[in-house]
Amino acid sequence: MNRQLIECVPNFSEGRDESVLARIAEAVKSVDGVKLLDVDPGKATHRTVFTFVGEPAQVIEAAFRAIKTASELIDMSKHSGEHPRMGATDVCPLVPIAGISMEETVEWANKLAKRVGEELHIPVYMYEFAATSPQRKNLANIRSGEYEGFKDKILLPEWKPDYGPQVFNAKSGATVIGARNFLVAYNINLNTTSTRRANAIAFDVREKGRAKREGDPVTGKPVLDDNGEPVFEPGLLKSVKAIGWFIEEYGIAQISMNLTDITVCSVHEAYEAVKLKSEERGVRVTGSELVGLIPKQALLDAGRFYLNMQKRSAGIPEEEIIKIAVKSLGLDELKPFEPRRKVIEYVMEEEGQNKLVDMKVSEFVNVTSSEMPAPGGGSVAALAGSLGAALGTMVANLSSHKRGWDDRWEFFAEYAQKGMSIQQELVFLVDEDTNSFNKLMDAFRLPNGSEQEKSVRKAAIQAATIYAAEIPFNVMETSLKAYEILKAMAEHGMESSISDVGVGVLCIRTCVSGAWLNVRINTQSITDEQVKNNLLQKGLEVEKRSEQYSAEILAIVNKKIDKA
Repeated sequence: MNRQLIECVPNFSEGRDESVLARIAEAVKSVDGVKLLDVDPGKATHRTVFTFVGEPAQVIEAAFRAIKTASELIDMSKHSGEHPRMGATDVCPLVPIAGISMEETVEWANKLAKRVGEELHIPVYMYEFAATSPQRKNLANIRSGEYEGFKDKILLPEWKPDYGPQVFNAKSGATVIGARNFLVAYNINLNTTSTRRANAIAFDVREKGRAKREGDPVTGKPVLDDNGEPVFEPGLLKSVKAIGWFIEEYGIAQISMNLTDITVCSVHEAYEAVKLKSEERGVRVTGSELVGLIPKQALLDAGRFYLNMQKRSAGIPEEEIIKIAVKSLGLDELKPFEPRRKVIEYVMEEEGQNKLVDMKVSEFVNVTSSEMPAPGGGSVAALAGSLGAALGTMVANLSSHKRGWDDRWEFFAEYAQKGMSIQQELVFLVDEDTNSFNKLMDAFRLPNGSEQEKSVRKAAIQAATIYAAEIPFNVMETSLKAYEILKAMAEHGMESSISDVGVGVLCIRTCVSGAWLNVRINTQSITDEQVKNNLLQKGLEVEKRSEQYSAEILAIVNKKIDKA
């Protein structure tokens, strides 16, 4: 069973007192198994976003301890800030990350809310997927009136809390807890100090839009529906909430956005929409900032979008694509943007991991030549394949930028992206081949005393042996795909790089043949004859195709070199 992981992103109404934030952080970190990923304070908003991840029970415990600490240290009767708020812990969403459904996440949200209400005597409202009524699904509806208005609002029958007392808590206010999809908190910077203009742009783009009026769009009488409620004209973007505000810390106005579903509206789509509507109002977008963390894919999508606009190949390392995204979105305008601290996948990487692919070349060579049995031929074969794919990708990228070939850049860029994908798969397999060997060794170390232990050990050894044969076969299949890129570059790429294509072919040929040797030797210990024969049959087919492809492409390479 896969490990269940959820993310918790509580927002606390404190952004200036570092000692308070440190105490809350310590409360989170006091729970074993929970990883605090980010603490993002805002002085002007007087608000801090915490982000931590772990298994559900651990995260719920950490969230409770953080909420309890905030209730002890933050006095809402003395609080003021630019951001709407209603409590010391204003909102505490849970986000499913891996191995857990939204329905299960909702159950955990209710467990947390029940405990906060009963033990801390804080009124709690459930929102988003955990909402108990349609009216409470939207956070803005619950928070309407903010802290100052809750003294009267909480007494209304329709605003009885889902958990906790129906009594105004003057010190801690009220808290909203729920379950939601991954949300990106994103602010776009404007070259104006006008909150009014910023709000106008926000209304242009947000899904809710602006209130419809008769006649003049500003001073006209609001149009009401049959129930007497204002009618809204939808904005440009779906799954986007937005307001305009002035940030004294930076001396500018911003569009503050919540992108509630980045599969519907991406970061770069939001940025471009605000640029468009700002220009229509004589305002210029100067950059943007992220609050909290962002999925890596969101920045990769943005980087590829802007590379495409520049008619440039996106078949480059992901670090370079992210760099393009950061510069294009102006994420480093207000302060340095560090992907290793802002991209959730990077932050979640295990500390102290010793990956082969992260070593210097000399370190990799030295560890290979040591007395350690791994890395061995399998990892070296995968590395050779990644280098072969990289050479094909390099020629494609060089060709896409060649002067006079502007009408062919998309042709080469497509091959560069394919090559980069193959390269990344093989780089992963460099370490995975060594990991498969280590798993086999772990299986051999299992206890071997009782009959049950012997049975468990035997099954574990066979599973690990099959995996140790499957990994080099995956290396063979993956590297075989690189011949398509190398052949296209041999036929159509820059002739000055034809020797690079030839070296790439030889690397792939070495990779396939080397991995094939590993498949053959590892299958010798597989007792399931069907699994064993299937791997050997398919591996032999790949080996023969590799031999054929390499001969065909090398013939083209040698012919062009001899003609030069």
